[in-house]
Amino acid sequence: MELCERSTFELACLLREHGITATLQRVEIGRILFRDLSHLSAEQIRLAVNVDAKSIVSKATVYNTLKLFVRKGLVKEVIVDPTKIFYEPKTTSHHHCYNVDTGELIDFQMDRPIPLDQITTPDGTSAIGVDITVRVKKAI
Repeated sequence: MELCERSTFELACLLREHGITATLQRVEIGRILFRDLSHLSAEQIRLAVNVDAKSIVSKATVYNTLKLFVRKGLVKEVIVDPTKIFYEPKTTSHHHCYNVDTGELIDFQMDRPIPLDQITTPDGTSAIGVDITVRVKKAI
């Protein structure tokens, strides 16, 4: 896992670059998300923020901040099933492998990318990216 520690100033600048007001809670949530560039659930983020922070950040604040980060393009939301959502700072199109036994989500590369111009979309729309999530479990 790549570590990417950023200073409070750098995180505040990153938030402002995305049109986000840099509150203490938002900076702390950003610090957790960008610390090791991994895939984290909202609950994992909330627990990590509250261990590291000087004050308690509520569940609602974490969820609202994550929704704002997604809406502003700062992080990506990866929905592996209706009850499991991960957030990650890598916002470019890429693919994931979700292990249903361990709950781990990792990035993977395909040998041949799927060309966007070969995807048939509904009238009036165009493909802007392809993100595939492959679910795996231990073979029996």
